[in-house]
Amino acid sequence: METKNLTDIWDKTFSKSEMVDHKKVTFQNRYGITLAADMYMPKNVSGKIAAIAVCGPFGAVKEQASGLYAQTMAERGFLTIAFDPSFTGESGGTPRYMASPDINTEDFQAAVDFLSTNDDVDPERIGIIGICGWGGMALNAAALDTRVKATAAMTMYDMTRVNAKGYFDAEDSEEARYEKKKALNAQRTADFKSGNYALGGGVVDPLPKDAPFFVKDYYDYYKTQRGYHPRSLNSNGGWNVIGCMSFLNQPILRYSNEIRSAVLIVHGEKAHSCYFSKDAYANMVNGNPYSDNKELMIIPDAVHTDLYDGGEKGAIPFDKLEGFFREYLG
Repeated sequence: METKNLTDIWDKTFSKSEMVDHKKVTFQNRYGITLAADMYMPKNVSGKIAAIAVCGPFGAVKEQASGLYAQTMAERGFLTIAFDPSFTGESGGTPRYMASPDINTEDFQAAVDFLSTNDDVDPERIGIIGICGWGGMALNAAALDTRVKATAAMTMYDMTRVNAKGYFDAEDSEEARYEKKKALNAQRTADFKSGNYALGGGVVDPLPKDAPFFVKDYYDYYKTQRGYHPRSLNSNGGWNVIGCMSFLNQPILRYSNEIRSAVLIVHGEKAHSCYFSKDAYANMVNGNPYSDNKELMIIPDAVHTDLYDGGEKGAIPFDKLEGFFREYLG
């Protein structure tokens, strides 16, 4: 396994809890990529306990929202890990800043591999939490991995849908997709000639006065002290221009209505992205004989990034999450 030089300082966007033990860990996915994670272990526990793997948002790192979720759920009695996806953060994989529906779903499964073989974990009591674009990845992993007993998708994006159809499905036409593909393939040629991958840019900075609300929402998180991190793609140069190209024609939620395990989808009422969760839930329960353990929870007045760190409203429903995982992980 690739050796990783992981930082030994606390460089999170949230305060360190005295209720849990923390350490860095690494594990490998089936593509041979070494993933880096923060493990949070509740103090004063004995025997094998339930575990949760957390990832997201899309373009973030484990020192941001996923780490906050992982540490908080560890405070509530679960062994947790927050991991950096392949090609990002402290995880391995080259070239950097690429995304893949397959490899990124595999990252969740590799996390389950790691937890399943941990001496402190009951392998029959493993769940996952995906935030933003990783909410969609989590649902895809739940549809594929029967070891996952409970899944929470928070403020989720379906990254294949938004890449193929644009925001609010405003670019859902063959012509629009063709133009996207044409531009991306031209960029591939340019990258090959230059020997470097052009970056697409993270969250816009400075913020234009006429920026739509959801751009302001992202700016308020990624570009301010609230959520900025030097390893976060969204806080800095962003994904490669061609980094998400394969999302254009690979719908990840095709078999979500075959998920038998428990799923909780949570979204903010006023989030620009709320339609992803509403539609994902409707598709997931449509014709699914295992729909009794599926739930959609809408948080009143909350916007997209309120479910990254709670926002001013404290919008993350941690009591609900704890109850959900206790019910389905035991």
